[in-house]
Amino acid sequence: MAKIGVIGAGSWGIALAWLLINNGHEVQVWSAIESEIDMLKKEHEHKDKLPGVKLQESMEFTTDLADACRDKDLLVLAVPSIFTRSTAKSMKDLVKEGQIITNVAKGVEEDTLLTLSQIIEEEIPQAVVTVLCGPSHAEEVAKGLPTTVVSGAHKKADAEYVQNIFSSKVFRVYTSPDMLGMELGAALKNVVALAAGMADGMGFGDNTKAALITRGIAEITRLGTAMGGKAETFGGLTGIGDLIVTCGSVHSRNRKAGYLMGQGKTAKEAMDEVKMVVEGVYSAKAALSLAKKYNVEMPIVEKVNEILFEDKLAKDALEELMTRDKKSEHSSLPWEE
Repeated sequence: MAKIGVIGAGSWGIALAWLLINNGHEVQVWSAIESEIDMLKKEHEHKDKLPGVKLQESMEFTTDLADACRDKDLLVLAVPSIFTRSTAKSMKDLVKEGQIITNVAKGVEEDTLLTLSQIIEEEIPQAVVTVLCGPSHAEEVAKGLPTTVVSGAHKKADAEYVQNIFSSKVFRVYTSPDMLGMELGAALKNVVALAAGMADGMGFGDNTKAALITRGIAEITRLGTAMGGKAETFGGLTGIGDLIVTCGSVHSRNRKAGYLMGQGKTAKEAMDEVKMVVEGVYSAKAALSLAKKYNVEMPIVEKVNEILFEDKLAKDALEELMTRDKKSEHSSLPWEE
């Protein structure tokens, strides 16, 4: 049994807290929002983020960050990506040397173009930072539906420690040393999911969705390998797996926001209606900056940025994607002479 602090009481943090306490661990959940913690203490249910999911009476809740970090075997950082740096900065003096922190949020910081684990390592240099990601909607994890994810770390022993903590009969965890590739796949798929949602909102079908998923993973792989990620990662759970579930699921907030934009709403109107952080909106600019930095062609990412920030209509962006210069699908494959 491990003592675990879950930093962040959003849907994913609560779902993982539910999983971890069912695995036999002691779990304490932190949120900076006092009303949220009061609700969780009183109801043992997050009425807003995961309605219907009852949390065990033994689960603890706190607004005291020091208490949440103190004497823990593992800290799970589950705040939205836009709050990762500020939260890590607040945790710095509370984290012991060698403390394992598992980041479960997804994103790339717009200003620095750092992944979230890189941000945490920068702010809390004494910590051992790992990541956990893969095709895993909180709503399904908290119902005990079979799910597979990946534990990433610099050292195998750390990845296996996290693997053992989270693994259960309904939650299978693989390991990987490619933290960079994992995080890039997890962050960039949200941008493609916005496009997939837009296509749904415009009334397009399975052909369009398949095209966006397939060409989307091609873009993510081009950029990821240019940055040092491994091609195998993008063909696995944290690449194509995460992309498929986020582009196709009714649970996906990125797909839902895209759907609303495809129906004519602005990005702000869509995010207001979703009522949760839409990570793809924040990752889109970073993805485009990385594409330019590494001289990688990412036409879907470019068009999503134009829709989000330059008022381009989604239908016009799709037409421009469809009428780009004709190309071979795999330029590295040889032709017969």
